[in-house]
Amino acid sequence: MNIYVGNLPYSVSEDDLKNVFEEFGEVASVSIITDKYSGRSKGFGFVEMSIDSEASEAISSLNESDLKGRNMRVNEAKPRTER
Repeated sequence: MNIYVGNLPYSVSEDDLKNVFEEFGEVASVSIITDKYSGRSKGFGFVEMSIDSEASEAISSLNESDLKGRNMRVNEAKPRTER
C-alpha cells in the first residue's frame, strides 16, 4: 500500500521516516518530495508498505502524531490524476 505523509518538518530525512514506519512492519520504499530547483523538501512524501494490514495500522496510529514538532498527516495515497 502506498501511504501519503504530509506536514513533515523540512529537516526530516527518508531514513527518519523509514524508522518511524518500520515500527509497524516492513517498509518497501520511502521518498520525500523535493523542489527540483532548490533541492529542499516540500514537506511531504510517500511510504510504500508491502502488507496492507500493517500499512493500515501505521496510518491509524501515526495520523496527527508528532514528528520533530509537527503533526504528520498520514493517509492512503490516492492515484495521481492527469493534469
